[in-house]
Amino acid sequence: MPEFVPQAGGQAGVKERQKVERPRRFKVLLLNDNYTTMDFVVMVLKTVFHKSGNEARSIMLRVHENGTGVAGVYVKSIAEAKVKKTHRLALAHGFPLRCGMEPE
Repeated sequence: MPEFVPQAGGQAGVKERQKVERPRRFKVLLLNDNYTTMDFVVMVLKTVFHKSGNEARSIMLRVHENGTGVAGVYVKSIAEAKVKKTHRLALAHGFPLRCGMEPE
């Protein structure tokens, strides 16, 4: 949509607005395994993904029952950071919890 911009001498020029695209978003997925405790998964969801207790338990059960669950949807850089933080936390606590990301 054109925007009218005043110019010198009382003339009005037309300036085209640039269309700004939203950045691509990525789903961060938690993957089920047979060793990571449910309590640890809930803790990760609450601390890394800032989920409420009820929401964290719901996602944890989805991961447990379906093999995978969406922890959150973020722009690429934030999604990557959350995946790395989850892997570091799991390693530090001796769990093999894995997570990954895919385009929304």
